[in-house]
Amino acid sequence: MATSKIRVLVVDDSALMRQVLSQALAADPAIDVVGTAPDPYVARDKIKALHPDVLTLDVEMPRMDGLAFLERLMRARPMPVVMVSSLTEAGCDVTLRALELGAIDFVTKPRVDVRERIHEVTAEMIDKVKAAAGARLFPRVPPVTTSPVTPRPALFLTTDTVVAIGASTGGTEALREVLTALPADAPGVVVVQHMPERFTRAFAERLDRLCTVRVKEAEDGDRVLAGHVLIAPGNYHLRVVRDGALVRARLGQDPPVNRHRPSVDVLFHAAAEALGQNAVGVIMTGMGSDGARGLLAMRQAGARTIAQDPESCVVFGMPREAIALGAAERVVPLPHIADGVLAMIREREPATAGRRS
Repeated sequence: MATSKIRVLVVDDSALMRQVLSQALAADPAIDVVGTAPDPYVARDKIKALHPDVLTLDVEMPRMDGLAFLERLMRARPMPVVMVSSLTEAGCDVTLRALELGAIDFVTKPRVDVRERIHEVTAEMIDKVKAAAGARLFPRVPPVTTSPVTPRPALFLTTDTVVAIGASTGGTEALREVLTALPADAPGVVVVQHMPERFTRAFAERLDRLCTVRVKEAEDGDRVLAGHVLIAPGNYHLRVVRDGALVRARLGQDPPVNRHRPSVDVLFHAAAEALGQNAVGVIMTGMGSDGARGLLAMRQAGARTIAQDPESCVVFGMPREAIALGAAERVVPLPHIADGVLAMIREREPATAGRRS
């Protein structure tokens, strides 16, 4: 039986972008571009008439901006949306807000020579539209920038363990849920979230405003410290290395791995080599297989490992591959990942060091 094509509606105020995006997407045999719209009002009518499976939505549009339209859409007719964003500082902030509101993912449009350079993002756009078509939609809980609740007391004293986390599609909001649940003196955390440069800095700054732990974009040579989270910068691989008794971040621009830079596999393999059993690895929502083999290497080196469960993933790709390889010691729903990490670290305290469940 033939599989139905993914029906896509392209919404962009630029006639050129509508044309080149439509042509790029339609070149894939699994995608049917059923229509285009120059603004949210036309898009609203075409959604009702054409019933698309996925919407691509420009962040900046006249008459009603992309965020306002997205917010209304998610209330009235939730559907998978892939944002198309500029690489400006304002574009980064608006795109992160769109992910909070329920957009599945985003791609960045070429800054110049759109018609000539659209091929640079075509494969990414096709992959993300396909992932969005199969994504789970979850009600979004608005982030709270300040909390009247006193942070819960630490459950452990050791600062030796490092937590390595990898995520992709759906990861920005999943990471927010995990990191905001960590106490102020949680172990050092290093994160790879598939995201372009500039966006990672804005993402880290946004998390820092929400979390009890401190969050920043990693710089080469940064110490991995308790109570701190380092986010891999876009276009750089992030590794952890030993420096005597210290653990430091190392950045590099060697070739992409699994088509990604930063790559989760690069981080996890480095953690396996440098940290062994003094690590916890967590692989979260995302398409593809990046991180699966690295998580297996961590487990084989003695680390504790967690994969996010299918029911709470926006896209159950990376965790599924890790589970299939036997890399995941535990499969955990998103709301319980932070507590699961802390529990594993408690089990690694001196009285029970080396014990495996």
